[in-house]
Amino acid sequence: MALQVVVMGVSGCGKSTVGERLAREIGARYIEGDSFHPPANVARMAAGIALTDDDRQGWLEALAAQLADARREGRSVVLACSALKRRYRDTLRQGAPDLRFVHLHGARAAFAARLAARQGHYMPASLLDSQLAALESPGADEQAVTVDIDAPVESLVHAALTHLGSTPP
Repeated sequence: MALQVVVMGVSGCGKSTVGERLAREIGARYIEGDSFHPPANVARMAAGIALTDDDRQGWLEALAAQLADARREGRSVVLACSALKRRYRDTLRQGAPDLRFVHLHGARAAFAARLAARQGHYMPASLLDSQLAALESPGADEQAVTVDIDAPVESLVHAALTHLGSTPP
């Protein structure tokens, strides 16, 4: 059975690390959501300007199209995407109505420390608070599991696999 999964959360939560590992474990294609941002969005974020809902709309639609293509072709995918708001997740679900979510949750201090240590990414630590303010945790009806980022990556992947009904590594 093909799965479409989004690993979500604020910048610095480990979406890429967990998403890549999860994709390997379930034999899925990994999609780095950040690579779909148009240059204008990247420039805004690099300048420390938070994206608006309008800025994100085309990006989310492009990601929904990736999910729809995978679903139509019967391929499993794991997408790393902040998916901060319910309406963003609703846009993604337009591409894959049975979309599953792995929400990486943690303390602000943990995210800030990770962002401070990160090299070569356009997203500055100064935008963390705007992301935390925008974050709407997934509701009980959203096929989501929330896992704490303080756990080792293996534990996060195990929790995701359990949520997805897959055999843990």
